[in-house]
Amino acid sequence: MKINKEQLTNYALGELNQEESAQIEKLLAADPELKKELEDIKRLSLLLSQELKVEPLPRLLPEERKSLQEKLVRKKNFWVLPSFKIGLSLGTLALLSLFIIRTQSPSILIEAKKEKEMKQVPLVNLPIPSDTTPPAQEIMASQKASYSFEPEKDGTFRRYGGPMNTESYDRIDENPYFLVGRDPLSTFSIDVDTASYANVRRFIGLGELPPKDAVRLEEFINYFPYSYPAPDSETPFSVTTEVASSPWNEAYRLMRIGLKGKEIEWNKRMPSNLVFLIDVSGSMEDPNKLPLLKKSVELLVENLSAKDHVAMVVYAGASGVVLNSTSGDQKEKIKSALNELSAGGSTNGGEGIELAYKIAKENFISGGLNRVILATDGDFNVGTTGEGDLTRLIEEKAKTGVFLSVLGYGMGNIKDSTLEKLADKGNGNYAYIDSLLEAKKVLVEEMGGTLYTIAKDVKIQVEFNPATVKAYRLVGYENRMLRHEDFNDDKKDAGDIGAGHTVTAFYEIVPVGAEVPVGKVDGLKYQKTESKQVVPSDDLVTVKLRYKEPSGSTSKLLEKVVKDSHQSFEQASTDFKFASTVASFGMLLRDSSFKGKIGFDQVITWAKENLGEDRGGYRHEFVRLVEAAKGLKR
Repeated sequence: MKINKEQLTNYALGELNQEESAQIEKLLAADPELKKELEDIKRLSLLLSQELKVEPLPRLLPEERKSLQEKLVRKKNFWVLPSFKIGLSLGTLALLSLFIIRTQSPSILIEAKKEKEMKQVPLVNLPIPSDTTPPAQEIMASQKASYSFEPEKDGTFRRYGGPMNTESYDRIDENPYFLVGRDPLSTFSIDVDTASYANVRRFIGLGELPPKDAVRLEEFINYFPYSYPAPDSETPFSVTTEVASSPWNEAYRLMRIGLKGKEIEWNKRMPSNLVFLIDVSGSMEDPNKLPLLKKSVELLVENLSAKDHVAMVVYAGASGVVLNSTSGDQKEKIKSALNELSAGGSTNGGEGIELAYKIAKENFISGGLNRVILATDGDFNVGTTGEGDLTRLIEEKAKTGVFLSVLGYGMGNIKDSTLEKLADKGNGNYAYIDSLLEAKKVLVEEMGGTLYTIAKDVKIQVEFNPATVKAYRLVGYENRMLRHEDFNDDKKDAGDIGAGHTVTAFYEIVPVGAEVPVGKVDGLKYQKTESKQVVPSDDLVTVKLRYKEPSGSTSKLLEKVVKDSHQSFEQASTDFKFASTVASFGMLLRDSSFKGKIGFDQVITWAKENLGEDRGGYRHEFVRLVEAAKGLKR
């Protein structure tokens, strides 16, 4: 028998039957370390009981436990307690929860006393993709090996009733339909961020639907890799288009624009100068923050070599260098510096950013990769903390040739809106890390795309043909919209694409002759609306793209004409159907007015029918995520 920490705690509190207790006592007799751990648990339990001056909590009957769990699931406000290494049982955890609440708020304590026993919120079970799915790099072969903490031993990250959640998300007003006769152009910046999908997965995994504004459709779609052809010329990325019936309205058309960045052979990659900027403030002490962050960075370090150099800067109330630029083959030295980090203090993000870019500039590699990797929950509260000040600071630093990647961690106070903007202005990408599984995806499997920029300031402008298109709507990318004149303005910043990255955008198109779902405007009084001459053509649209080389300042233009082959949704490619299914799921979570009559059952069916090769198992995981969300839908 192998004992885990939860069983040992239950034994210490007398919650096991006679047979179970006898088995554990045999193990204790043969293991001095286990016996010492038992004594530590007993001392902690006694300390908490004395501090609170309460009698030991009685064990609840199964019916009472179920009733309390159901009541807590319905609570809307949650707060986070870390999964303590001592593996507290429900009784000890209740004592500790009340102790923390007492020290923070008398009013909360009064409410807490009304509960007979604080209970853990049951989690939605979201297992990782099964072994039967052939993984690209075995990233999902073992659940225990993939998660940052083993659920069987340490539990997963849970929420408890308590202080108000302070997470922040920018408001998203979905793109409406535009009449081609009034505005035939649509212009936007690409986006390779994937944080929204991973963050929403965290919400659903905790048994809670996400806030609407946490759902960014483009980041849902771009979380998944697609089989676009590799570029076959000097152009750093390929452009693929496809048109089919819209799954939300069969009378409309859905157009997909897909980009695929060129791959870089790992042994032929350019040398890199990486500076990790790590938040070690007090807000980072939870297990799903700094401890998970350390494990994440270790994954990346294992894939570095002598041609790479790593420095490490930390910031809290003050900033400092904990590791000067070190060769990537000195892995133990890098890991040692990483493992020495601990959380405490307030957060002066601006000061840390200044120092990190200073170190990056001092070790700048001409013709190489120069990047700061910011790892934080984004909860800046000292120094340069205004969002505008921070984004302007990052925008200036990006002009030095040092780019920025942002890794978001934690729950309860994640500042999603700030982190997204910092990555945008820093010529980089934003990912949310909710487990070691996600860390491996972002920092190992997609390392080239995360770190190596192959084209920057990538903009897309679509001109719709009024002879074939009456109206259109861009799906997602609400915070990436550009003015039409920005397309030709090389001073205007836009998104970047990394090696091997895929980028996908959908337009929902209302063909000529179909009913237009837009409001009507009264006729003008002081001018007449003149009909514009339309050039005869069966083209659907013309897609234009502008991009710059990573070190360039002048953009290059690509252009592609798209015609409609009139294929149905069922005739579309597997990737087309799966990507539009992901968009459908996002619209359901947002309760979008554009979702039509689709529901969770339809999304699940489409997803299962279009799993494709699914190297890595992400699409199988998506099916389980939708099934879990369906069960949570109010």
